[in-house]
Amino acid sequence: MRKMVLAASMSAVMAGAAHAQPVEVNWWHAMGGALGKVVDKFAADFNKSQTNYKINAMYKGNYTETMTQAIAAFRAKQQPHIVQVFEVGTATMMAAEGKGAIYPVYKLMQDAGIKFDQSEYLPAVISYYTTTDGKLLSLPFNSSTPVLWYNKTKLKELGLEVPKTWKDLWAAAEKAKAGGVKAPVSFGWQSWTQIENYSAWHDISIGTKENGFAGLGTEFTFNNKNVVNHLQTIADSGKEGLFKYGGRRGSSRAMFVNGETLFWINSSAYYGGFKKDIKGWEFGQAPMPVDTAVSEAPQNSIIGGATLWVLNGHKKEEYKGVAEFFKFLSAAEQQAYWHQNTGYVPITKAAYELSKQQGFYKTDPGTDTAIKQLSLNTPTANSKGLRFGNFVQVRDIINEEMEAIWSGKKTAQAAMDAAVKRGNDLLRKFEKANK
Repeated sequence: MRKMVLAASMSAVMAGAAHAQPVEVNWWHAMGGALGKVVDKFAADFNKSQTNYKINAMYKGNYTETMTQAIAAFRAKQQPHIVQVFEVGTATMMAAEGKGAIYPVYKLMQDAGIKFDQSEYLPAVISYYTTTDGKLLSLPFNSSTPVLWYNKTKLKELGLEVPKTWKDLWAAAEKAKAGGVKAPVSFGWQSWTQIENYSAWHDISIGTKENGFAGLGTEFTFNNKNVVNHLQTIADSGKEGLFKYGGRRGSSRAMFVNGETLFWINSSAYYGGFKKDIKGWEFGQAPMPVDTAVSEAPQNSIIGGATLWVLNGHKKEEYKGVAEFFKFLSAAEQQAYWHQNTGYVPITKAAYELSKQQGFYKTDPGTDTAIKQLSLNTPTANSKGLRFGNFVQVRDIINEEMEAIWSGKKTAQAAMDAAVKRGNDLLRKFEKANK
């Protein structure tokens, strides 16, 4: 009898221990370096905040690599619960949602019984990732927009003002060149900054059917005279030594950090890294310049960055953990910390207000530039974003053609005409695969 009681007690203890094991949730992300450390902190803080769930944050390479691996893993039935996908992959992920691969965030939170009010999120951020009837498909996480980074110390030394127009920018670049600055102007993520955001900033479409938001059957229009003239001006300035191309993504960052470049247009999310790496001089950020030949005033910029998509194929209790983690990530405290330490915009109004209350914009002036740009005006059909199929591959084509401009192999018109033609071919392939 004593042995039976002991055995029963041991079984109960073992069952309790097994039950105490947290439900594991795998999160694949594309945040390396300092950003990856913040991601790891979020996962660790969530895991410490409760005992029911454990988030395993796993770095899977850059955006393209992470998305590609997630798609392959889903086909092999080894998919993670959460995958971080950059904004240009939205149409591809939406197509996957139609095929049952995606668990929409609005439904996830509803099924988990967790309060989720979309009106608490910044409209400029959340509208990019909703269905036509306003339902949120993925959770905005790291959202940024291009800004004009500048060397504040050198600008003051040269007696120059922060340019507000492209005309002023090139005038300042000429004086900077004469003053010894090696390559006054550069930028990164060139399709995003010089075509996609340039177009939104000046209320120009880059494609028909509301930049793809109104459905399939769209065609690219970024070979218009405004974009072409803008790119040709940059190329011509390069011949004069005022502009230097430094790579497709963020590799030209080093040119700005080492003082080779005075003005650098790229994501607001470089703030955290600049604060850590730039020594001996001050940097600043300002709104993107306006091309007054196109528009007297800017419209609004559009976001880049990524959202968190939930993949189907896991157990109900695991999705409860995903929902709880999303609630944690969206809290004002986490979002304000993310915003203030990285330069990404806070995804909720509460996080923005908390950053104000904490005095962040007073101690670090200019850090609200991205938010102001995104919310400058009510977005139009040309400035709410873009949603094209196969756009990850289309961007590669655009990059190839832009590089042909910078190298002098093609005029801007010839390059953009070729990019539109090649891009439209990929749109047709996407439509065929998703009808």
